[in-house]
Amino acid sequence: MNNYIEKIKAAIDPLRNQIINHKVYSVIKDIDDINVFMKYHVFAVWDFMSLLKTLQNNLTCTSVPWFPTGSADTRFLINEIVVGEESDIDLNGLRKSHFELYLDAMNQSKADTTCINNFIELIKQNTPFDVAFNHANVPPAAQQFIKNTFNIIQSNQPHIQAAIFTFGREDLIPGMFHAIINDIEKVEPDKITVFKYYLERHIEVDGDHHSHLALEMTALLCGQDEKKWSDAIEASIISLQSRIHLWDGVYNEIVNRKK
Repeated sequence: MNNYIEKIKAAIDPLRNQIINHKVYSVIKDIDDINVFMKYHVFAVWDFMSLLKTLQNNLTCTSVPWFPTGSADTRFLINEIVVGEESDIDLNGLRKSHFELYLDAMNQSKADTTCINNFIELIKQNTPFDVAFNHANVPPAAQQFIKNTFNIIQSNQPHIQAAIFTFGREDLIPGMFHAIINDIEKVEPDKITVFKYYLERHIEVDGDHHSHLALEMTALLCGQDEKKWSDAIEASIISLQSRIHLWDGVYNEIVNRKK
């Protein structure tokens, strides 16, 4: 199964490099630029949680009466990831999901949360996505990103869902971005400490422990099935292309704002 993993990594490597070296990082200079970035990225954080909970629903029993569902190994792996993503700790040691932590970061930096908050309220009311997108004024690039994720969610194919969770949803934040955050913190430390913590926590938890769990989960779900691994490659490529398009949207808004 290691050969299959290496095959996926080779197939997506050019796209990973495009994300790491995306031009968006070259135009982020101050807190206002970070706020534009967060306005888009928060939608990726939110639908990541939706993808995570879909996997938990598909790989474990989340209804009553309870019955053993699927493999105990995959149950353990997804539940372990859910605990970390849905109930991590913030700077004050309080339990929060990574999405709630991200909103805290946006509130601290005075980023516009109206769009994401309105969108979520509409979705809670079972508003169709296209209507919610329009009423909440969700940026087109973020709309496209969410649609791609939910197409995978609605496919009801856990091996594909696990693949984009593992390979297609890596944020791949380059060192240059962390340097930018550090520089902004020197100028406005009271506006970016939560976001800096979020990024550091993301590397510590998601980039290390959870990535290993996700790899193992994908390998178990695909097994030795050539078709499933082929599906995994295709879905991961599409997901990374969607991330590039999201970053294009951020870049264009920052550039147009400065003009």
